Amino acid sequence: MLVALFAAAFTFSEYASRYPGLIEFRDAPPFNRVRVIGVFATLFLLSLVAGAPDAPQTLTLIVNATGLVLAHALDFSYSPIWLLQVFLPENASRTDLTMLRTMGGLSFLVGLITIAVFAILMRLKSWPSRNSSFNVWVNLPTFDPTAGGDVVARLTRDSRVNLILGFTLPFLMPVLASYGIENLDVSIAGSPQLMVWMVTLWSFLPVSLLMRGLAMGRIAHMITERRKQVVRDLAEQGALAAA
Repeated sequence: MLVALFAAAFTFSEYASRYPGLIEFRDAPPFNRVRVIGVFATLFLLSLVAGAPDAPQTLTLIVNATGLVLAHALDFSYSPIWLLQVFLPENASRTDLTMLRTMGGLSFLVGLITIAVFAILMRLKSWPSRNSSFNVWVNLPTFDPTAGGDVVARLTRDSRVNLILGFTLPFLMPVLASYGIENLDVSIAGSPQLMVWMVTLWSFLPVSLLMRGLAMGRIAHMITERRKQVVRDLAEQGALAAA
């Protein structure tokens, strides 16, 4: 509850300010809205899975069945779903393993839908809006366009780095988290809440990086198109002046 209140206060202060903060694409909706809705959907569905044994209802049965089908379809050697089992100890029960795999399948589905929705909105609505200017200082506070080098090349490079990290994190995070779990002597088998948050982070961080990579690639494309338009306008003005 305290963490939620702190996050709410931080978000309010960021959006109430006219100056750059820590939240990226603050003035370029619906980037952050899509991410928040994706996280909410993931937490809601995983919470239904965690509470299914205590309250077996129609919705929870449908959610569990969907997660199990996806988990079986994606559970092959060294797949992200297969690697999730490192979160559990070797003596974990079959019930905990099934619950974890179900959560993994559902979070994977929500992540794919989140990325697809953002890509569709970016394509159909020409995100960010062409009717208003895009303030790089506000929307990318950690990106310094005057740091040196061509802005388009740097944006394209950062876009590719984010895309690569987004694709590799689902494989790397379970392995890295397993070392932390062993060193801290923490077990998620007896804590459904911890399992829900661990799987949510496993899904949200790669999705966030993939969306950031798509967004930065889009901005680089917009700058390139704007440069071409300026060159064409100058050429036309030069031709008219010569005539």
